[in-house]
Amino acid sequence: MVHALVLTHRHLLHLIRIPGLALWSTAQPILFLLLFDFMFSGVISRDTGDYIDFLVPGVVVQFLALTVFTTAVGVHADLCAGIVDRFRSLPIARSAVLSGRILSDAIRCAVNIVVLLAAGALLGFRFSTGVVPIVGAFLLAIAFGVALAWAGAWIGLTARSPEAVQSVGSIWVVPLTFLSSVFVPTRTVPGWLQTVVKVNPLTDVADALRALTLGGPTTGPVLASLAWTTGVLVTFSALAVRRYRRLE
Repeated sequence: MVHALVLTHRHLLHLIRIPGLALWSTAQPILFLLLFDFMFSGVISRDTGDYIDFLVPGVVVQFLALTVFTTAVGVHADLCAGIVDRFRSLPIARSAVLSGRILSDAIRCAVNIVVLLAAGALLGFRFSTGVVPIVGAFLLAIAFGVALAWAGAWIGLTARSPEAVQSVGSIWVVPLTFLSSVFVPTRTVPGWLQTVVKVNPLTDVADALRALTLGGPTTGPVLASLAWTTGVLVTFSALAVRRYRRLE
């Protein structure tokens, strides 16, 4: 655990010393928040009420999905630079290399979610539930982000070039984001697409975050989100660890 914390500190220092990385990962979801709120609130508010309240949890989910890129690029860069080989030559726990990266990404996600919520508050977003559901929403978001970070770690270890990292990530992140309830309510989607939207994991997580922060039925969306989070976490952590061991 100590080794993982040391490597977590290393990754966080890397973000501080290259502020452009942290700035872009924070600015991107805020840009989407501003863009969708200013451009579509007048139309979509007819179905959602105050669109900013609907939009903020969705943009949080979008940011979590984009975490795959950040983790994948970081892992692949360390791999290509030989840093992973150097870590493996040191007397540290083998698990520390991946767990340190994932823990640093979890901290980064937590900070960026707080910044995103602050930006949403400036635009009029307000919580409508109590402290416990809000904390639950925050923990659920972090857990889903960690699960997706493991997917990013696997992509970073598997891809053979930086271009491949971008391609593999965008193949599923972009369609999943826009074929979900992240930006629009499911009921406004054409009937033939609603089936796809309803089985999308991002839809379940977005609906769960809205229920926990704004009110409404929580059991179904939260249980579905936990099931998706557990499935992604177990699957991709096993794949990433297996791939990492094959590098030795």
